[in-house]
Amino acid sequence: MAAEPRSSLSYRTTGSTCLHPLSELLGIPLDQVNFVACQLFALFAAFWFRLYLSPGKTSPDVRHAFATIFGIYFVIFCFGWYSVHLFVLVLMCYGIMVTASISNIHRYSFFVAMGYLTICHISRIYIFHYGILTTDFSGPLMIVTQKITTLAFQVHDGLGRRAADLSSEQHRLAVKAKPSFLEYVSYLLNFMSIIAGPCNNFKDYIAFIEGRHTHMKLLEVNWKEKGFHSLPEPSPTGAVMHKLCVTLVSLLLFLTLTKTFPVTSLADDWFVHEANFLTRLCYLYVVMQASKPKYYFAWTLDCHKFQNVRRELEYSDSYLAKACVLRAGSLVPHSADLHPVCIMARCLPWVLLHFLNWNPCHSSSQNALKVAYDIVTWAATQLAVSYTVAPFVMLAVEPTISLYKSMYFYLHIISLLIILFLPIKPQAHNQRRPQTLNSVNKKKMD
Repeated sequence: MAAEPRSSLSYRTTGSTCLHPLSELLGIPLDQVNFVACQLFALFAAFWFRLYLSPGKTSPDVRHAFATIFGIYFVIFCFGWYSVHLFVLVLMCYGIMVTASISNIHRYSFFVAMGYLTICHISRIYIFHYGILTTDFSGPLMIVTQKITTLAFQVHDGLGRRAADLSSEQHRLAVKAKPSFLEYVSYLLNFMSIIAGPCNNFKDYIAFIEGRHTHMKLLEVNWKEKGFHSLPEPSPTGAVMHKLCVTLVSLLLFLTLTKTFPVTSLADDWFVHEANFLTRLCYLYVVMQASKPKYYFAWTLDCHKFQNVRRELEYSDSYLAKACVLRAGSLVPHSADLHPVCIMARCLPWVLLHFLNWNPCHSSSQNALKVAYDIVTWAATQLAVSYTVAPFVMLAVEPTISLYKSMYFYLHIISLLIILFLPIKPQAHNQRRPQTLNSVNKKKMD
């Protein structure tokens, strides 16, 4: 009887069961085996896609079609009939893209995509009870939702707003024509990003399909000044080998650390009822760190690498706390300051600035205090990130509530107290405004 739960856990998946013997052999749940298999197959498919379906040999329509077919197959292999949710959302939002007015296309797309994603999350948690260890369709659905809303706003910028009202970044990414159905589904369902992302921009993806991405990036930097107008195709071998080494290390760490410090231990009686508060803090941090390698494995192995994948990784680093600290020190408000990490970071600089008369931007004469400051902000950031990320790793309501009860909801309470009682000076009148295209052009003329 003891071996039955393990077998049922490994076999529990809505996708393909052809790799169940491998799942039993490795002792890893079948849904995770399917996920890794799709990622590895996507890597080899990317080599084939680059060598035999290169832009110089095939048309963009052929590349769009094959990228979409592979992506659909991967989703069905991993999630079975639950992949219908992705296809329904894509078709609904393409209908909005075609029929809605330009002035409302971004609003309708946002509400439909976010509404459908919310309904799926609620049904996943309260109706189907997926549990802690299951990889489910909501991950790809979140990636598709990001892409749908991103494209809708970029189409609105390109067709529904004046160029003078756009910032330089908005002007660069604005889409001047509505995508065709093939371009739309290829952008959302391509095998290079459907399983684990990242969410790239539509114009960057089209440039990649048409073979303009490398030359476009190089020529816009300084190659034109050097007289180069046609460039050789760079070899991706070095970058791919580096990424493969990173994924191998991440996979080894995942297979060792995750089994030693599983996420399920956060719902054990020992953790909830017996361990003291300090032990819970440390153990939560260790478990969250042990759960990271599988995400690094997925993101690094993803074949379609755009620069914005790094932004997701940097967001959870101590850089976020230091950025909030400097904003608090300069008293420049920002919407991200309501993030729990930033709320925690706001408390310490207020003490340092008002009681110790110390400025983190000018700390050359106070090296010891700066080291202590860095250590404390790093520790506060790590604890806050571990606390806030736990529900996204556990993916279950009851274990999450049990975890937060055992932690006495300490970060919720501290964040609320800081919001209510931490003094905040009035916003400066000369707040820095986002640059528009006109302001950029004016600076160039000056």
